[in-house]
Amino acid sequence: MKQFVKALDREGNCFKYLGEKFSGLPEAKLKEGVFVGPDICRLMKDKTFKSKMKNNEKEAWNAFRGVGLKFVGNQKDPNFKRIVRKMLKMFKDLGCSMSLKVHFLASHLD
Repeated sequence: MKQFVKALDREGNCFKYLGEKFSGLPEAKLKEGVFVGPDICRLMKDKTFKSKMKNNEKEAWNAFRGVGLKFVGNQKDPNFKRIVRKMLKMFKDLGCSMSLKVHFLASHLD
Protein backbone atom coordinates (compact mmCIF):
# COMPACT_ATOMS: atom_id res chain seq x y z
CA MET A 1 0.00 0.00 0.00
CA LYS A 2 2.82 2.33 0.90
CA GLN A 3 4.48 2.12 -2.52
CA PHE A 4 1.13 2.52 -4.29
CA VAL A 5 0.25 5.74 -2.43
CA LYS A 6 3.75 7.17 -2.85
CA ALA A 7 3.49 6.69 -6.63
CA LEU A 8 0.16 8.53 -6.90
CA ASP A 9 0.03 12.03 -8.38
CA ARG A 10 -0.28 14.40 -5.39
CA GLU A 11 -2.59 16.65 -7.41
CA GLY A 12 -4.67 13.78 -8.81
CA ASN A 13 -8.22 12.89 -7.83
CA CYS A 14 -7.22 9.58 -6.28
CA PHE A 15 -4.76 11.12 -3.80
CA LYS A 16 -7.15 13.94 -2.98
CA TYR A 17 -9.90 11.38 -2.27
CA LEU A 18 -7.60 9.60 0.19
CA GLY A 19 -7.14 12.91 2.01
CA GLU A 20 -10.91 13.39 2.22
CA LYS A 21 -11.67 9.82 3.26
CA PHE A 22 -8.99 9.77 5.97
CA SER A 23 -9.23 13.38 7.09
CA GLY A 24 -8.08 12.43 10.61
CA LEU A 25 -4.83 11.00 9.28
CA PRO A 26 -1.90 13.42 9.51
CA GLU A 27 -0.73 14.72 6.14
CA ALA A 28 2.75 13.26 6.61
CA LYS A 29 1.32 9.76 7.11
CA LEU A 30 -0.93 10.17 4.08
CA LYS A 31 1.98 11.22 1.86
CA GLU A 32 4.04 8.27 3.09
CA GLY A 33 1.15 5.84 2.56
CA VAL A 34 1.00 4.69 6.19
CA PHE A 35 -2.29 2.83 6.54
CA VAL A 36 -3.34 0.10 8.97
CA GLY A 37 -5.11 -3.11 7.98
CA PRO A 38 -8.69 -1.94 8.66
CA ASP A 39 -8.10 1.20 6.54
CA ILE A 40 -6.79 -0.90 3.65
CA CYS A 41 -9.83 -3.20 3.92
CA ARG A 42 -12.13 -0.15 3.78
CA LEU A 43 -10.39 1.04 0.62
CA MET A 44 -10.61 -2.38 -1.00
CA LYS A 45 -14.40 -2.27 -0.60
CA ASP A 46 -14.74 1.39 -1.62
CA LYS A 47 -16.13 1.76 -5.16
CA THR A 48 -15.67 5.55 -5.18
CA PHE A 49 -11.93 5.22 -4.55
CA LYS A 50 -11.51 3.12 -7.69
CA SER A 51 -13.59 5.57 -9.75
CA LYS A 52 -11.14 8.38 -8.93
CA MET A 53 -8.17 6.53 -10.44
CA LYS A 54 -6.50 6.83 -13.82
CA ASN A 55 -6.16 3.65 -15.92
CA ASN A 56 -2.62 2.78 -14.82
CA GLU A 57 -3.57 3.38 -11.17
CA LYS A 58 -6.62 1.12 -11.55
CA GLU A 59 -4.51 -1.68 -13.01
CA ALA A 60 -1.99 -1.43 -10.16
CA TRP A 61 -4.79 -1.25 -7.56
CA ASN A 62 -6.56 -4.30 -9.02
CA ALA A 63 -3.28 -6.22 -8.93
CA PHE A 64 -2.69 -5.15 -5.31
CA ARG A 65 -6.23 -6.24 -4.39
CA GLY A 66 -5.64 -9.57 -6.14
CA VAL A 67 -2.58 -10.24 -4.03
CA GLY A 68 -4.45 -9.21 -0.89
CA LEU A 69 -7.42 -11.42 -1.62
CA LYS A 70 -5.75 -14.43 -3.24
CA PHE A 71 -2.30 -14.63 -1.68
CA VAL A 72 -2.07 -12.97 1.73
CA GLY A 73 -5.17 -14.64 3.19
CA ASN A 74 -5.52 -18.09 4.72
CA GLN A 75 -5.90 -19.86 1.38
CA LYS A 76 -3.41 -19.27 -1.40
CA ASP A 77 -4.59 -19.32 -4.98
CA PRO A 78 -2.81 -22.02 -7.03
CA ASN A 79 -1.78 -19.27 -9.48
CA PHE A 80 -0.27 -17.05 -6.77
CA LYS A 81 3.01 -16.64 -8.66
CA ARG A 82 1.19 -15.16 -11.66
CA ILE A 83 -0.84 -12.88 -9.38
CA VAL A 84 2.25 -11.56 -7.57
CA ARG A 85 4.20 -11.11 -10.82
CA LYS A 86 1.31 -9.10 -12.26
CA MET A 87 1.28 -6.84 -9.20
CA LEU A 88 5.04 -6.30 -9.46
CA LYS A 89 4.73 -5.41 -13.15
CA MET A 90 1.80 -3.02 -12.58
CA PHE A 91 3.63 -1.33 -9.69
CA LYS A 92 6.73 -0.92 -11.86
CA ASP A 93 4.60 0.57 -14.67
CA LEU A 94 3.04 3.00 -12.16
CA GLY A 95 6.50 4.08 -11.01
CA CYS A 96 6.47 2.53 -7.55
CA SER A 97 9.78 2.03 -5.84
CA MET A 98 10.48 -1.50 -4.67
CA SER A 99 10.64 -1.73 -0.89
CA LEU A 100 12.67 -4.40 0.85
CA LYS A 101 9.49 -6.38 1.58
CA VAL A 102 8.37 -6.31 -2.06
CA HIS A 103 11.89 -7.20 -3.23
CA PHE A 104 11.91 -10.14 -0.81
CA LEU A 105 8.54 -11.30 -2.12
CA ALA A 106 9.72 -11.07 -5.72
CA SER A 107 12.96 -12.92 -5.06
CA HIS A 108 11.14 -15.89 -3.50
CA LEU A 109 8.73 -16.55 -6.36
CA ASP A 110 11.06 -18.96 -8.14
